[in-house]
Amino acid sequence: MSNVSTARSRRLPYFLAGLAIVAATAAVLLAMGRNPICPCGEVKLWWGAVNSPENSQHLSDWYSPSHLIHGFLFCGATWLVLRRWGFASRLVVALLVECAWEIVENTDAVIQHYRETTISLDYAGDSVLNSLSDVGFMAFGFWLAGKLLPVWLTVVIAIGMELFVGYWIRDNLALNVLMLLWPIEAVKTWQGGA
Repeated sequence: MSNVSTARSRRLPYFLAGLAIVAATAAVLLAMGRNPICPCGEVKLWWGAVNSPENSQHLSDWYSPSHLIHGFLFCGATWLVLRRWGFASRLVVALLVECAWEIVENTDAVIQHYRETTISLDYAGDSVLNSLSDVGFMAFGFWLAGKLLPVWLTVVIAIGMELFVGYWIRDNLALNVLMLLWPIEAVKTWQGGA
């Protein structure tokens, strides 16, 4: 058996585990009553209107960079905590965390909390397609941070995306976490001025 075949056969269990995690996440989201795709009946590559019923319903939107940054952060965190584990096993851990978040984010309680504490007054949760796409963005970010980019460039890209998205929609990963965990009325007012 060649080295390439051996490497592939060693990665196969991790690939299958990741696929099972993503499939289970889709099943749970569907069981929770999430729409498989946008209720509009279309699947779009990009949706850019944040305060719209189609936000978080398509393949990508203004919050996709946040999930890419999740991948950066999970790659760094798993490297720090699980340094002896291989890349594939750390990615499976990251998939578990991201998929768990997608499920929690789409519970009625969290959706209601977003409506009460952020500018997302009409937020109705993600479609299953959007949630799985978010997981894909996280996995891509994990791969970029772990296999392609030096640490300094990963940090620069993350900061650049946060600033770019924050400028255009007055929201980003940092503001989203802040408003979810510790809502500040002044921030909500500023975000509402977009």
